[in-house]
Amino acid sequence: MIMNKISDLFLIFGFLIIFVMFGTTDFVVVLSLVPFLSSNYITFLMCDINLIFLISILLLIGAIGKSAQIGLHT
Repeated sequence: MIMNKISDLFLIFGFLIIFVMFGTTDFVVVLSLVPFLSSNYITFLMCDINLIFLISILLLIGAIGKSAQIGLHT
């Protein structure tokens, strides 16, 4: 159950950043705008992180956590 809630948190953060950056969660619009906004970076702990990379990682971790149901229940 905890793994499921953690993956929900990662998915929410991923979709929240998508909505803030693009103004929508429609993937047709988002994927058409990615080349124009791929140079946006955020500085976290003195490291520059590409926002497209951050969104991808958050959505990937969220999807992996949602599919890891059996064996990870606590």
